[in-house]
Amino acid sequence: MIIISKFLVRKGYAGMAIFPLIILRNKKNKTNKRLINHERIHLKQQLELLIIPFFIWYGIEFLINWVKYKNSKTAYYNISFEREAYQNEYNLKYLKTRKLFSFLKY
Repeated sequence: MIIISKFLVRKGYAGMAIFPLIILRNKKNKTNKRLINHERIHLKQQLELLIIPFFIWYGIEFLINWVKYKNSKTAYYNISFEREAYQNEYNLKYLKTRKLFSFLKY
């Protein structure tokens, strides 16, 4: 399910996924297939890790990267979940062929 909320999505970001929702900052992004695919990849990742462990892992990885890179944006882009999603967001068939726990390769 897709919902629109500029208050839930941090400024500078177009959307986010919190199972089972995709939350978009702007209504116009509802037709952005690349963005929707990116967020659906995150929903799949969340399901694989049973949701709560996904967010714990995500947070820990972000903190480790933040210490490593000393930059929050660089830390974000180097989270394994984000790397998988960004690398495959243009492949609209990716989720049909994606293997379990594919984020581990990133």
